[in-house]
Amino acid sequence: MIVIFQSPASGDVIMFGDVAQRMMKLMGKEPTDKGIVTVEQLPGAIARIKAAIEEDKQQRTGRSPEDRPQTEKAEGGSSRPYVSLTQRAVPLLELLEWSLKKKKPVVWGV
Repeated sequence: MIVIFQSPASGDVIMFGDVAQRMMKLMGKEPTDKGIVTVEQLPGAIARIKAAIEEDKQQRTGRSPEDRPQTEKAEGGSSRPYVSLTQRAVPLLELLEWSLKKKKPVVWGV
């Protein structure tokens, strides 16, 4: 499953379903097929994503590339190359920040 986060303020952010659901939870939203982060909710969602990014960076500090995971589980039980939470969250964070700046909501599943 693919989820597309959209806002008139910026380009779309496309994620695998399991990753998108994780981002929804990080933003304080229920992982649903359709949803919205209203303009009023954007500051809180941005703060939560930034906190998660900072925590991810702290957890990886001091670990060599050899000590980091090489693969991760994907939907359906297969595996895919490992991508850090920071790498996954930054595009969404940028979308949220642009949306706040331009006072536009972020939606998915529409």
